[in-house]
Amino acid sequence: MRALLQKVSVSLLLTAGLVLPALATETYTDPYKMIEVVADKTFNRVKTDQPIINQDLEHLRVIVQEELLPYIDSRYAAAIVVGRTVDIRKDPKAFDDFVKAFEQYMIGSYAGALTYYKEQKVMIEPSKVIGNQSIITIRTRVMDPGKPDIVIDFKLRRPRNAETWLVIDLIAEGISLLDSKRAELNNLIRQQGLASVTELLKEKSKEPVKLANDDSASTSE
Repeated sequence: MRALLQKVSVSLLLTAGLVLPALATETYTDPYKMIEVVADKTFNRVKTDQPIINQDLEHLRVIVQEELLPYIDSRYAAAIVVGRTVDIRKDPKAFDDFVKAFEQYMIGSYAGALTYYKEQKVMIEPSKVIGNQSIITIRTRVMDPGKPDIVIDFKLRRPRNAETWLVIDLIAEGISLLDSKRAELNNLIRQQGLASVTELLKEKSKEPVKLANDDSASTSE
């Protein structure tokens, strides 16, 4: 199951690139338009930088940081992972530290996922009426000639009083990347405390980027 999630979240990471523009200041009030416009930019960045990536996989972290991270709601995702194991209101500094460590940890996960990119094509579902919804799901299909399509759902959230949408989860073939990280970290937080897991994530963030099909890339203990 972990290998499947790795590969799929890999493809979804490529697709995840969909969601982040090269210009961090650019915003989109229409999430469908955001995915449509930014997909091209992200895939082109990976393709253009391929000679650098072939020499150094760590360059994928740069791409994730510049193209993907600005459109991910890391704080919201981190709060979901922590859940009710701790009251983050009692020690906001500890939670801030966790968010930063979690963000860096996910950058490594996303960078590894991007190694799966082989110029696959992505089909985005037709836009639907959003209305007053603050959380929506957009379905995409990653198409690779000779292989079954991979269904990837992007879950996006529009923060209160914000103009743009942010990605909070990627669900590939029914497997939620956020849920998998929550399952991996929630019990550790309950057993060891938030500060201890924050330090653990900092250490894991230092691990080198590995190819997506490398089973040694597993992050769980």
